[in-house]
This record gives sequence, structure tokens and C-alpha cells, in this order.
Amino acid sequence: MTPQEIDDYKRNWLPKQSWNVQLHSDLETNGKEWCRFMCRKEEWHFKRWTDVYAHTFCFEDLKSAQNFKMEFGSYAELIEKIE
Repeated sequence: MTPQEIDDYKRNWLPKQSWNVQLHSDLETNGKEWCRFMCRKEEWHFKRWTDVYAHTFCFEDLKSAQNFKMEFGSYAELIEKIE
């Protein structure tokens, strides 16, 4: 996919359906590396400083969000589903 196609695809699912996981800010790099290795570019989105000492990773599907949460244990929290 081209960068434009990835952006268009994310714009389609992100506002409608998003599984969000908050991760401690100290683990930002680890979280991004996990996403790059385990997900396609269009299946996740990163939001910086969404809470005190926390960033949010948004996933298109629940399974990816749950796997991400399991990887980071108590440093991650599945916070909500936006539809």
C-alpha cells in the first residue's frame, strides 16, 4: 500500500471502530516496535500523551489489542472501544 492508501484506510476505520490500549510512556519505543513487527501499517495508530505518563495505541481489531495488552502486562490497559 502507498502512504496515501494507508492514510485513507485508517481514516475509514479509526473514527468508526477502534480498540484502544494505553501504554506507559516509558515503553513508547517498545510499543511501536511491537506494532511494526506484529501488525500491518494500516492496522494500528499511535496517539501521544493521551493521559499522564501514557500514550494510546489504537487497533483495528480486538485480537491485536488483546495481544498488545498481553505483551506489556500491567503497563498496558485496554481502555475502550470506539464505534
